[in-house]
Amino acid sequence: MISEKIFELILRNGMTQKEFSEETGISQSTISDWKRKGTNPSADKILKICEVLKVTPYELLGENETERNAGNPEMSAGNETEKIILEGFRNLSDRKKERILGYLAALQED
Repeated sequence: MISEKIFELILRNGMTQKEFSEETGISQSTISDWKRKGTNPSADKILKICEVLKVTPYELLGENETERNAGNPEMSAGNETEKIILEGFRNLSDRKKERILGYLAALQED
């Protein structure tokens, strides 16, 4: 659902819903309705939402890698935090992935 992706991207961008509202010009009550009622934004708001969240309309409206891997338990996230971590990791360069794996190994030794 588009609204779920929007809330995920708001978190990923370190924004509050209030900041998102101010930057997009979309009222906080409308944004709350998306979450509470499970509705999606109207088409005329998509470009501004994409601009603020730094994604393309295709990225917002299209299927993402997490959804494609939903049927594979090894590739799916258990909760929102894991989903953000997995998607962030997948977007890193190979060098940065190696660094993260090194940090993880060191943390597990404690």
